Amino acid sequence: MRILLAGGTGVIGSRLLPELVAAGHEVVATTRREDRLALLESLGARGVLLDVHDAERVAATLTEAAPDLVLHQLTDLSGNDREANARVRREGTANLVAGATAAGVDRMIVQSITWVFPDGDTPATEDDPIVPGTAVDVMEGLARCLPRTTVLRYGMLYGPGTWYAPGGRIAAAVSAGQVQANPAITSFVHVDDVVAATVQSLDWPDGTYHIVDDEPAPATEWLPVYAAGIGAPAPPTAPLPEGVPVGRGVSNAKARAAGWMPAYPSWRAGFSQPRG
Repeated sequence: MRILLAGGTGVIGSRLLPELVAAGHEVVATTRREDRLALLESLGARGVLLDVHDAERVAATLTEAAPDLVLHQLTDLSGNDREANARVRREGTANLVAGATAAGVDRMIVQSITWVFPDGDTPATEDDPIVPGTAVDVMEGLARCLPRTTVLRYGMLYGPGTWYAPGGRIAAAVSAGQVQANPAITSFVHVDDVVAATVQSLDWPDGTYHIVDDEPAPATEWLPVYAAGIGAPAPPTAPLPEGVPVGRGVSNAKARAAGWMPAYPSWRAGFSQPRG
């Protein structure tokens, strides 16, 4: 099929693009940086310069590309600016949906996240409600305005190019002893498993899927293993401050039933692999 990959040079997009091309898809990929157009071309796509906040340009790009599918992988995380990222989710998604509608594109796959649930004692499924009113909630709701929508809720990414890789933001903080082992629960997923699931999702029924490994865990369990793996000192332990949510792990049963099999079913194995 013909795919418009919105966000082709990010941690996921740059790994996803060559896999889509290898699977026989024609890809038009966007970037907001002119100096990255050559990278998109080298990975097999037709590169397009696009600021997702420019609604007119978004609409024109979609009309010109005439894709069968919009694959929304846009984030704004390079500066660790949460509001900038939330704006992409709210306003950027709205522009993509409006542009797709105007261009007659009826299908979108959108990147979402799994740390969106109220606390709970059991792993959340796709049928459980997420916290309402957040930028993630708005983004998912906007995407579902199209006739065909798949929401891929990724777990916490680790692996090459992520914040958990050597030199990444989390790796540096853990090495400096700035991250505490507390009861907060995280569902992890290796970036390679995310790419595989995303490619496979092109053939899945529309809907929401959790893309995580099999073992959600509190930081008291995973952080010492991660710290040892990168040669960092043992992390300090601490309780969560009063009022801070513990979080909730999520189930990957639906994605597994669709045929996805993570190469790294647990962070225990993934953290021990070489990270670049």
